[in-house]
Amino acid sequence: MELTVNGVHHQIDADPNMPLLWALRDTLNLHGTKFGCGVGACGACTVHLDGVATRSCVTSLADVQGRAVTTIEGLGQGSKGGEHPVQRAWKAINVPQCGYCQPGQMMQAASLLKQHPKPTDEDIVEAMAGNVCRCGTYQRIKAAIKAASSEAA
Repeated sequence: MELTVNGVHHQIDADPNMPLLWALRDTLNLHGTKFGCGVGACGACTVHLDGVATRSCVTSLADVQGRAVTTIEGLGQGSKGGEHPVQRAWKAINVPQCGYCQPGQMMQAASLLKQHPKPTDEDIVEAMAGNVCRCGTYQRIKAAIKAASSEAA
């Protein structure tokens, strides 16, 4: 299988039906993308596929052939200081509590801002609804998205 992850081309020996999540974590040693539920319901495994937020636990390697995959490790490539505005806002607002879901939260937020650079509160709530935070940092997540949207302006 051929993968392009964070701008780097990889050739891996894997079943085309293998979930992208396992290829990222177990084969490419990119551990920022997390396993949460395994059915695409929690958002911990969110990556970008051609710039769009995608659940990697339910996306097969066959589904990503010829497409660009971006993980949390590659989100800030080409950005000021090597960090995406969402990553800077997450730090500035001190969003994480336990932090487990945060890579998926940031990937979902970055995809939202790419589609809607100036999201309303309703846009944010709708876009982030599929990402679960067991610690309940939703208000800080929303504030960080607003801050990142201001920075990106």
